[in-house]
Amino acid sequence: MDSFLSKKKCIPCEGGVKALTFDELEDYKNEVPDWEIMDDGKSIKKRLKFSNFVKSLEFVNKVALIAEEENHHPDIEFGWGYCVITIQTHSIGGLHENDFIVASKINEIN
Repeated sequence: MDSFLSKKKCIPCEGGVKALTFDELEDYKNEVPDWEIMDDGKSIKKRLKFSNFVKSLEFVNKVALIAEEENHHPDIEFGWGYCVITIQTHSIGGLHENDFIVASKINEIN
């Protein structure tokens, strides 16, 4: 699924910017299927399954390239047959459009 967000670039966010409201989060959530907004509204998470460790690692390496290109880095947990990605904007203590841009780009490689 192509999202308008995947065409955007992350903008630097140094803090002092308001985090997205719960209403805004719902709008963005529709653009990133399979991502879960955590209960506190401060992060989004996606769990993925793979057939083996190498496939998980290959996916993580692709995510790393996106993160570096966007200068917006998710937390990644992975092992044999799985990967869990958590994205948030630490500097504002919540979620920003950048988080959803990265999530959208990750969806395109999955």
